[in-house]
Amino acid sequence: MSSTPVHKFTVEMTCEGCSGAVKRVLGKLDQIEDVVIDLENKTVLVTSNLPSDQLLETIKKTGKTTTYIGLSG
Repeated sequence: MSSTPVHKFTVEMTCEGCSGAVKRVLGKLDQIEDVVIDLENKTVLVTSNLPSDQLLETIKKTGKTTTYIGLSG
């Protein structure tokens, strides 16, 4: 099992383009191990050692309303 924390966010996404934008901005960061997007439930799980506030600010660059839920698992 990975000891890397999984951060859970809600992101106001309505389409594949929205989820693609989230993946693109997160993909520019180092230390991102995985990004799992659930478009139907508007959640994003980010496996990363980066601080949650940095991840939150990065996702907000998409212009989508984003909320940090907490650590998943």
